[in-house]
Amino acid sequence: MSAPVAPVIALSHGGGPLPVLGDKNHESIVYSLKNRVPKILRLGTPLAPRAIVLVTAHWSTSEPTISSSDHHDLYYDYYGFPSESYSLQYAASGDPLLAREIKSLLDAQGLTGRLDPKRGWDHGVFIPMLLINPAADIPIVQVSVLQSEDPEQHLRMGAALARLREKNVAIIGSGFASLHNLMEMRSLACGSRAAVQDFKALSDEWNDALTSAATTESKGDRWDALRAWRKLPHVNRMHPPAAGEHFMPLLVCAGAAGDGEKAGMYKDVYSGVNILTYYWGGERVD
Repeated sequence: MSAPVAPVIALSHGGGPLPVLGDKNHESIVYSLKNRVPKILRLGTPLAPRAIVLVTAHWSTSEPTISSSDHHDLYYDYYGFPSESYSLQYAASGDPLLAREIKSLLDAQGLTGRLDPKRGWDHGVFIPMLLINPAADIPIVQVSVLQSEDPEQHLRMGAALARLREKNVAIIGSGFASLHNLMEMRSLACGSRAAVQDFKALSDEWNDALTSAATTESKGDRWDALRAWRKLPHVNRMHPPAAGEHFMPLLVCAGAAGDGEKAGMYKDVYSGVNILTYYWGGERVD
């Protein structure tokens, strides 16, 4: 059997620890994390990835930073949730050799990678992974996004990481690309049906434009479209200016997709609006 090319998935991780606490508003996202993502990753088969590089929206740094220990404690970077959310555990190992390889790949792209053996894995890592792979038997290396929110640099990060796919290392971007505006999200949670429908109309226009950009098969055209993501319709309602960290993992993933590689997509519902996940490679899901 030839070595598989590992998939790339830009998934939506949900709000804080709520996906693992049984929150009703996360039922769709939880279903996908438990069922769709494991299928894309081919978990439980001989083609499962040997490791996962996880780019998290909850770690913004001035330069690409890489978790580099063989073990990382969990960093409970959320506040005001039930006590059980602060005793969650995820016992996957790190991979120091892979971390050093990632640094070398980033350096070769002109991006100065930095190793960090101390910072814990934030909830952008352990919350989705508790649902995706509760066995915790695949090593993980966490990678930051950039405070600059420079789309070119994030696309180039993805291009650097793409080399790992041929070594059966999967790339997961953990963010909330369709919507991360806390004010709008609170309004959706307590708004009238009419208000939710009005916002959904805007969200659908945004999602359509984003999907056209993210799923373009030509690498050059895809990069051009995503470099200009701040010009997409209603963008500032979905991701406020200078607060686009939850969009950055998608840029990294799109940069890791191949030239001519066809994207897959699935849809979840959160607070009455559609939340989209994009992926390249792996098994196709409905």
